[in-house]
Amino acid sequence: MASGSSRNESRDASSHDTDSLYKAPAVRVPTINQLMKIASKYNMEPTTEDLQHYQDFMAWSCKAFDVIDSLPEPLLPVKYPRTPGYRPRPEENKLNAWYWRCDIKGADTGKLAGKTLAIKDNVPVAGVPMMNGSYVLEGYVPEFDATIVTRILDAGGCILGKSCAEDMCLSGNSFTSVKGAIRNPHRIDHNAGGSSSGSSALVASGDVDMAIGGDQGGSIRMPSAWCGVVGLKPTFGLVPYTGILPVDNTIDHTGPITKTVYDAALLLEVIAGYDNGLDPRQPINLEVPEYTKVLATKLPGIRIGILKEGFGFPHSEQDVDTMVREAAFQMTSLGATVEEVSVPEHKLAPSLYRVIGVQGFANMIIKGCGTSSQYKGFYPSSAVNALHRGYKTRINDESHNSKATLLFGDYLNQEYGGYFYAKAQNIRLDLTRVFDKIFEDYDVLVMPTIPFKAPKLPTGEMTASDVFSRMANISTNTCPYNVTGHPALTINTGFSDGLPVGMMMVGRKFDESTLLKVAYAYEKIRDNN
Repeated sequence: MASGSSRNESRDASSHDTDSLYKAPAVRVPTINQLMKIASKYNMEPTTEDLQHYQDFMAWSCKAFDVIDSLPEPLLPVKYPRTPGYRPRPEENKLNAWYWRCDIKGADTGKLAGKTLAIKDNVPVAGVPMMNGSYVLEGYVPEFDATIVTRILDAGGCILGKSCAEDMCLSGNSFTSVKGAIRNPHRIDHNAGGSSSGSSALVASGDVDMAIGGDQGGSIRMPSAWCGVVGLKPTFGLVPYTGILPVDNTIDHTGPITKTVYDAALLLEVIAGYDNGLDPRQPINLEVPEYTKVLATKLPGIRIGILKEGFGFPHSEQDVDTMVREAAFQMTSLGATVEEVSVPEHKLAPSLYRVIGVQGFANMIIKGCGTSSQYKGFYPSSAVNALHRGYKTRINDESHNSKATLLFGDYLNQEYGGYFYAKAQNIRLDLTRVFDKIFEDYDVLVMPTIPFKAPKLPTGEMTASDVFSRMANISTNTCPYNVTGHPALTINTGFSDGLPVGMMMVGRKFDESTLLKVAYAYEKIRDNN
């Protein structure tokens, strides 16, 4: 018999306080029928007697859950007062880019004093509803501020609301949010990109000075490119992801979306840095320079590689390729050396990304509700609970891409275990080394952020086939650097047919200084032409 109480052991009420006699247990002991169903899923064939003994062991173990349930939980701090805010009316939300409006004032002084910001709706802001573009989280109100929210407020920033995100951040388009399509501020019948669709649209329209985005496959850079603003995916681990809803711990990034390179550097100064062990993605000895002080208008000695494999896809548009090449060569006038470079492995990365992303998301968010990767750090437990409830009750309200990812990820787990995920992660190490080697010779690689301009938004009801056909090829150039963790920035090179064309710059790990310096110098020559 396993240690603990017997199934038939009578309860000694005298040894318990009155409350414990009537309080429901935190975790109910599973029934024999429930255990039989679970065992069948794993092809186990225990006898009924075995299951009764297993049940005894579980009854004993459940007492530990009662203890944990009774204890207070340490949370991330909430330092600045606020009201819950409100859902904006259509007339004040013409791009449909706001999910929620509020007005949270930070410190009186600081680097962001006087700056207004929008926070992507996968980032918790205490007391403000959070939906992440999905009915699964509808009604959830976090009770803590993500670390980057506290840092923004400590620096004097003013948060004006939560920006719309795509359904569970799983789309590079701007029409999967359950609150409706987010419109491109340059041509409102066109796509704004995703999944940080609301953040990019709000910055481009001038509703806010800055915004926070999230990037697992290009979700900062893709909407920033199509909206014509600056979007920076920092080096993996430079900015703490603490408290933010994940997709997969190995590709999660958060970072700035701004009008100018200077503002991107400024916001990065504020949100970057070690978070005292709360985010396991971060190296311990993490130094954050003052990025705004290294910006320059000349680039002597800088070597820029135009990545051959980032151009000329079957889905590329010629005007986009041409504009990005011309923009890159403009930097020769600033003293930079610009030449074409080939990295064939760039075209391998999307396959690695899809394997990691599909199974990682299915395990992290759907199966684990945000906890499938065990690590020492902060867990957003209230969000985990909300996700669990939502997936039990609202799964049919999810977008087609969320449902397909769930089904495919679960199928892979059942039929192949973690083999392909593990192999993809191992191959990722080789891919990362290839790019690290390239950056021994080049300071920055350049390519189109997205090889084509923003298409029109769909009208009417979309079938699953419609959704999937529009997802293809958007992240061809962006997702490789989620896999490798290198920093990547998009900047507007101009307009074609009234739509922005983004140029992506990729740099060495933890060398955002050089990346921002090159982008700033390009921005100045662009604006002077």
